Amino acid sequence: MTTRTLLRSLLIALPALACAMPALAQTRRVGPQDLYHYWILLNTKVETSAPASGLNLNAPGCAAVTYVIGSDGVPMNVQLAKLVPKSDLGPTAVTAVKNFRYGPSLTNRAGNPIDTYYVIPFNAPDGHDGQQKVMAPCKLPGYGH
Repeated sequence: MTTRTLLRSLLIALPALACAMPALAQTRRVGPQDLYHYWILLNTKVETSAPASGLNLNAPGCAAVTYVIGSDGVPMNVQLAKLVPKSDLGPTAVTAVKNFRYGPSLTNRAGNPIDTYYVIPFNAPDGHDGQQKVMAPCKLPGYGH
């Protein structure tokens, strides 16, 4: 490919990219506590598997997984953001979130994408207070409340 052809290709691609940028920039960042205003989790059960052996598999802990709910209700750009304590359970959390499926809420009938995160507890004690204590270190800043 010549320099002239490469330059022409870039000049053609730049306006298309510029048009796409506002749509990407408009993705609203929403915390898990407010997600129900936009998307409703449809899964009642998610299949995933944990490793049979590894680091801190039995320790109480949590994983924060960030993702964007696309206009089709399917998570994309799924990434492990935080894992407390360090363990080999990160891939298990990412796989679980990749299997989530959402339906738009009544206030999001257009299915606007949302940037959010989900905290998955591991080996948390029974009861709301015990789970909240285990999940607290995985709360991410910048997602509201």
